[in-house]
Amino acid sequence: MTERYDCHYCKESLFGKKYVLREENPYCVKCYESLYSNTCEECKKPIGCNTRDLSYKDRHWHEDCFKCFQCKRSLVDKPFSTKDEQLLCTECYSNEYSSKCHDCKKTIMPGSRKMEHKGNSWHETCFTCQRCQQPIGTKSFIPKDSHNFCVPCYEKQFAMQCVHCKKPITTGGVTYRDQPWHKDCFLCTSCKQQLSGQRFTSRDDFAYCLNCFCNLYAKKCASCTTPISGLGGSKYISFEERQWHNDCFNCKKCSVSLVGRGFLTERDDILCPECGKDM
Repeated sequence: MTERYDCHYCKESLFGKKYVLREENPYCVKCYESLYSNTCEECKKPIGCNTRDLSYKDRHWHEDCFKCFQCKRSLVDKPFSTKDEQLLCTECYSNEYSSKCHDCKKTIMPGSRKMEHKGNSWHETCFTCQRCQQPIGTKSFIPKDSHNFCVPCYEKQFAMQCVHCKKPITTGGVTYRDQPWHKDCFLCTSCKQQLSGQRFTSRDDFAYCLNCFCNLYAKKCASCTTPISGLGGSKYISFEERQWHNDCFNCKKCSVSLVGRGFLTERDDILCPECGKDM
């Protein structure tokens, strides 16, 4: 007696019929499609055993339903993109959504490499230096007047040269006596401290920070012996080749300020008229 071979679900005999194995259990085609077939995203009908099931991100289609949403051409075995869960062929997606090259105005196809800068896009081969016409790629570049230049070409054509080191100035320059300097080259003649961003002065066309200038060239106050810079509108008193800070020009005995007043001298000292009576 022959052993029975029945559908695992409906128990009807499978002898002489088509069936499908799932986890080693046999199913008649009708039960299998009812229990396990995927529903087509396009037509919403089950995808039967005799039909090719095409899937993408847990979604399924009949082979005949796997089409571009726009032009309705088949996408079977062809590249495609998605937008708002709709399938689109590469051409329709590009025409609708892809960036246009800022140089040649043609579509930048999905999957191709593109270069972007300040909201504009280029084909990699269109993103070139305006001067030498070589592709810039991922190298540094400088934009000018709606064009892009590789750094060597920009420096040759536009950049000023530092009066000190003779090299191009691309960023962070300083102008002194109508001549351009790198910030790193514009230094105090004496201490070599960078002068950019701080007060400085000059002597014989050489720049000095205030400390060095005062120490080297400023006269010393006859009272406190510190330099009198005379810079920035600061006032000082001069008398017989001697100088005083305004705040230091005081009577030696009573310390009253003698600025704008008469005074007497006693050797190296200055005295107010009252204290001078005792001389």
